[in-house]
Amino acid sequence: MPVKEIILIGGGGHCHSCIDVIESSGVFKIAGIVEKTNNCTLDSLLGYPIIGCDDDIETLRKQFEYALITVGQIKSGSVREKLFNKLKELGFILPVVSSPLAHVSKRSNIGEGTIVMHHAIVNAGAEIGKNCILNTKCLIEHDVKVGDQTHVSTSAVVNGNSIIGSRCFVGSHATVINGANLPENYFFKAGALIINHKDGKQLEVKK
Repeated sequence: MPVKEIILIGGGGHCHSCIDVIESSGVFKIAGIVEKTNNCTLDSLLGYPIIGCDDDIETLRKQFEYALITVGQIKSGSVREKLFNKLKELGFILPVVSSPLAHVSKRSNIGEGTIVMHHAIVNAGAEIGKNCILNTKCLIEHDVKVGDQTHVSTSAVVNGNSIIGSRCFVGSHATVINGANLPENYFFKAGALIINHKDGKQLEVKK
């Protein structure tokens, strides 16, 4: 069965890590990278050609069927969301990409366009939204729900039955306690302990 070609949208630091995951999985062949319009002077990235800029995405759809958003996300998920909507409107397929070094339970559900990085763990009953980043060594425990366009960063721990809203960022080594219910569009700092007050409000406590 031939390996499918995929194009990567965004050539920053997060793209470097995505390339490694894609190469390791062996499911897709990277055809090239699409860069920001003001950064199209580059010729290649980690040996892969820069095949266009944001303005060329519509034209590239005539040649390629698969795409992955490789723009990183820290403060806001708005850029990734805008790109996701544009790619969907053009008819691209945005696959789930998972490292062979990750553990993803067959009893979990992961939305399109999400990438699961090396040594991440997604346990049974977890529901992950579209276009998310589950970064290196993060832990998504049983029955967790994660909204669309959310980034769970390196070594973050999301304990069982928690809910994280869309377009959130959970920083490196942050811990979400069991059963927490976190709002949309929220930034949780690295190393934070994230709990719920008894009155239902969210609280972020620096470790």
